[in-house]
Amino acid sequence: MKKYDNIKSLSITELQEQINDSEKTLQRLKFSHRLTPLENPMQIRGLRKQIARLYTLLAAKQS
Repeated sequence: MKKYDNIKSLSITELQEQINDSEKTLQRLKFSHRLTPLENPMQIRGLRKQIARLYTLLAAKQS
């Protein structure tokens, strides 16, 4: 679970900041993909999955 290991050590505030940054990046990628197709549209899927991982970890740490 390499993708999960590097975010496990983040605090709750760091997780929230990471989520906000990732969501802004996702929004920017989606917008640019609508205008001109991205070379690698799989970036959008990967970023959505990363945001889901962050939300899952945040929920686990808050409870």
